[in-house]
Amino acid sequence: MFRFSLDFIAIILAKNIFYEKEIEIKMNEVKQPKKPLVYYYGIVMLLMMLFNFLAVPWFMQRQVKEVDYGTFMEMVENKEIGSVQIQEDQNQIVFTDKENTKVYKTGMLNDPGIVERLYNSGAKFSGEIIEQASPFLNLLVTWVLPLVIFIGLGQFMSKKIMNKAGGPNSMMFNMGKSNAKIYVKSSDGIKFDDVEGVDEAEESLQEIVDYLHNPDKYREIGASMPKGVLLVGPPGTGKTMLAKAVAGEANVPFFSMSGSEFVEMFVGMGASKVRDLFKQAKEKAPCIIFIDEIDAIGKKRDGNIGGNDEREQTLNQLLTEMDGFEGNSGVIILAASNRPESLDPALTRPGRFDRRVPVELPDLKGREAILRVHAKKIKFSDDVDFAQVARMASGASGAELANIVNEAALRAVRDGRKFATQADLEESIEVVIAGYQKKNSLLTDKEKMIVAYHEIGHALVAAMQTNSAPVQKITIVPRTSGALGYTMQVDEGNHYLMSKEEIENKIATYTGGRAAEQLAVGSVSTGAANDIEQATRLARAMITRYGMSDEFGMVALETVTNQYLGGDTALSCSADTAAKIDVEVNDIVKKAHMKAMQILKDNIEKLHELAAFLLEKETITGEEFMDILNKDTADNL
Repeated sequence: MFRFSLDFIAIILAKNIFYEKEIEIKMNEVKQPKKPLVYYYGIVMLLMMLFNFLAVPWFMQRQVKEVDYGTFMEMVENKEIGSVQIQEDQNQIVFTDKENTKVYKTGMLNDPGIVERLYNSGAKFSGEIIEQASPFLNLLVTWVLPLVIFIGLGQFMSKKIMNKAGGPNSMMFNMGKSNAKIYVKSSDGIKFDDVEGVDEAEESLQEIVDYLHNPDKYREIGASMPKGVLLVGPPGTGKTMLAKAVAGEANVPFFSMSGSEFVEMFVGMGASKVRDLFKQAKEKAPCIIFIDEIDAIGKKRDGNIGGNDEREQTLNQLLTEMDGFEGNSGVIILAASNRPESLDPALTRPGRFDRRVPVELPDLKGREAILRVHAKKIKFSDDVDFAQVARMASGASGAELANIVNEAALRAVRDGRKFATQADLEESIEVVIAGYQKKNSLLTDKEKMIVAYHEIGHALVAAMQTNSAPVQKITIVPRTSGALGYTMQVDEGNHYLMSKEEIENKIATYTGGRAAEQLAVGSVSTGAANDIEQATRLARAMITRYGMSDEFGMVALETVTNQYLGGDTALSCSADTAAKIDVEVNDIVKKAHMKAMQILKDNIEKLHELAAFLLEKETITGEEFMDILNKDTADNL
């Protein structure tokens, strides 16, 4: 009878356990399955034991024919017995026919002469258990069935190990292969008509799409398209959306991959992915490759010992593929980054990324167009003024504008309305800027009074100065961002330049809140922390970057890093010069504070009247503010 070898099973289990441990060592991000693999190993062992001790004997015994004792005696008398075995412990007799092809069994009776009669009939007494089966069944049970079981168990265990390693697309099973997503058209159906506020970038990319559709008219004049186009700009301005629009317009294969997907644990795997990506692209040329956040692999090579060898090898391979000895005719590379200053010069030079396309924050017209695009999906009332909303959302990116529209729709649903209104959009701007209203935040009467004077101080100083943006709204309702109140100013149009006088007025407006507190309460609070920070930053920029200092003149004393990610600065001057800068910054802010203080003293009655009105209403509009401010003037006229 066939029996599985326990030694063979032990070897298989040992290999699987070793393979599992190897995966755990090489992949520190492996997710443990709900049940450990030892659980499945136990089930496999149990199934094998059941098969050995139950299934195989059952298959074999199905071939033994049971007869009565009379038939057995008749076969003995006719000398038709080949081999016989008397199994007294089981109280049965097992025998075969003369040709030993069929197996029979019968129960034992009290027959003392049976042995002698069997001997006289020519039967042979067997010392082994008689369990003869057909040759076909013997082959099936001893060879075919075990192979099927082993193959099935192997597939089952391989699937479990693969799932433990992260699936068939995991690093262990897909090392060195490109994970690029391939599109023929954008999955969202995005076209250039769906992208607003980035007309210049759209025009550059439209030219590339046209080249892919009609290359002959460019070749006829001898022109060639850029091998690479680098999209740079702040987060949320639509760089990835532009790439999706290219996929929707180009109607050619479009490979999309993130820069971080090239970085692997083992050195050389990232370079292998680059080779595989470009190999696929060449096979499907003409096509476009889009690499998002390319700074993950394209940072400058500093040559320091102990650097990221894997990243540098990946970058070297990318440089070779983009402009090496072998040309990539028909393959255009698009890439996006928020940190173009960190990219390696060899990557951004002409011949690789020939064209840099800035995707900046939208202007007033662009913001209005973006709002209208996203508003197509939302039900709005007919009287919504998107131009006014665009003015209020000055400095917002495309992603923030989309969020503003969505917040307006959510506010309408919360209020049980079927459409959104102008008020919903204006409130959603405040939600995006300052957060939701803190309805459970209760200020004391004194704190509310201080906040009211603080905000009126900002608004009054701004209104009494020339070249200042008009006040749109004043509120003392606390917000989840931590603001206890704020004053919103909205410019009438786009402003790309600021004069020295405008900056000084802006600094004075920032200090107006603290000055109002001092006049009304006679002390200061922590509420001016953000104002002080903004005023100090502007004053320092006047000296170090804008050349508005009488002492230093047109000398750059500070450099900007991460232009699109917050604009951090670093001083590039001596310690003595830095000390002089601090003194001059202090003088500028102090002068602005004194100016704000004088403005409020000259309008002290209006300060008290407006603060009392704001304290009562909690929120007032710019029109209400200006009506009270101009009331006495109109009466005198």
